[in-house]
Amino acid sequence: MSTATRAPEAPTVPASASAPRGGRPGVPLARLLRVELRKLVDTRAGRWLLGVTAGLAVAVVAALLVWGSAKDSSYVGLLGLAALPLSVLLPILGIMAATAEWSQRTGLVTFALEPHRGRVVAAKALASVVLGVAVVLVTAAAVALARLVGSLVRGGDTVWSVPAATGGGLALALVLFLVQGVGFGLLFLNTPLAIVASFALPTALSIVAGLAEGAQRVTAWLDLSLVTEPLMTGTMRGEDWAHLATSALVWVALPVAVGTWRVTRKEIA
Repeated sequence: MSTATRAPEAPTVPASASAPRGGRPGVPLARLLRVELRKLVDTRAGRWLLGVTAGLAVAVVAALLVWGSAKDSSYVGLLGLAALPLSVLLPILGIMAATAEWSQRTGLVTFALEPHRGRVVAAKALASVVLGVAVVLVTAAAVALARLVGSLVRGGDTVWSVPAATGGGLALALVLFLVQGVGFGLLFLNTPLAIVASFALPTALSIVAGLAEGAQRVTAWLDLSLVTEPLMTGTMRGEDWAHLATSALVWVALPVAVGTWRVTRKEIA
């Protein structure tokens, strides 16, 4: 007698298991933003930088109130004076935000939790701008308090009005400097190197412009500190906007674009 052999039946797969599963939902951008903000203020270097930035701005204003003339002590003039140290130190805040994963060697953890590196870069830029705006607002309040004390002690006018062109220009200029720091940090991925480059390259351009004949026409389009002067004083004209757009494209947009491309493709050791 021969025994018929039955072929084994294929196991039944549930419909939920056979259907392709979607990818893991990414970390919400708001959560990434909170994490990056916490990184900027939790470290000792970040806290010291924020404190020194606001303190230096207030110290410059206090010195002018004590030793300066009364006619130069208007609120809008003091606000413009306080913006000078902010324009120097706020880019360092952006550099520190952009280079945190590479200087602290936390990139493996960060990019494992959020593999889309472009979203991490966007969160870093947004966190830098948010914290920078907060520093500007705190500085503006501190300058107002110093101006109030100075007017009570020394007398003089109590005009507090700030033209919209001046206030908006100051804010835009400081944001541009801050995002420039983010771009240099993404480009070099090394905090000391990015800080040195952010100061050395514009300074070298200014030196070359002073030595080379006819180079002033080039710096009028490429020197970011020069083209933001009318922006910070609220005296922008038609050609000034073209100068600002060209300089911002070279010193802000280009480093951010190249730096983002580098971050998204760099191997993590």
